[in-house]
Amino acid sequence: MPLLETRALNKRFGGLHVTNNVDLVLETGEVHCLIGPNGAGKSTLFRLILGEHLPSSGSILFGGEDITAFKSFQRIRRGMSVKFQVPGIFKALSVRQNLEIAMQHHYEPATLAEEIDRLLAFLNLSGDARRLAGNLSHGQKQWLEIGMAISLKPRLLLLDEPTAGMSPEETHATGEMIKRLNADGMTVLAVEHDMAFVRQVADKVTVLHLGKVFAQGSIDDIVADEEVAAIYLGQTTAHATAHQQPGGLHA
Repeated sequence: MPLLETRALNKRFGGLHVTNNVDLVLETGEVHCLIGPNGAGKSTLFRLILGEHLPSSGSILFGGEDITAFKSFQRIRRGMSVKFQVPGIFKALSVRQNLEIAMQHHYEPATLAEEIDRLLAFLNLSGDARRLAGNLSHGQKQWLEIGMAISLKPRLLLLDEPTAGMSPEETHATGEMIKRLNADGMTVLAVEHDMAFVRQVADKVTVLHLGKVFAQGSIDDIVADEEVAAIYLGQTTAHATAHQQPGGLHA
């Protein structure tokens, strides 16, 4: 049974058909990336899955349960967690306090400090535990919010452009974090533009275009697809190959 499934999912805003009959299957234990040009409908689909938007038609199943009408908090209680593109951290509190707020109701007091220490080490933030979160670098703020999202040990981690604004080194480190989480059993769905990151982490890639599923497959399948190159880069594969970054297609 898939962990997450959307069936003929549609979302209209007035006369604008933003999500168009999207069928998406996410298997348990998979890292799945959503890519596509601006305006493809990635963010809307993401918000439909999270429950911030209700679909115009179609259905969403999570662990086999129909959650189409569920509110966001009900989906989170069933095992979803999300990290948005803009970090939603408490800037005036320390890094450790941010994690304590996220975790305090989910761990016994006797084990909370130990769990926070473990998570700080995983996030490469042990040396910054007492720093104000607002004084962290952009990449570190992203890592802190990932830590807050995974502190609940979700069945499904939703990531909205997790590497936006990061340096190549920070992006690679983030990819390694995602791979370690996945190796421990966490399923991940990420909206992402950085194709080096997608190549690093993805088991499967879905390309959206004009609200529709345009292509699905492995990263190698997607990179080799001339039609994907045409809509995603606005150029032919031959031209893309001459200008692509070492990580493959680059948005």
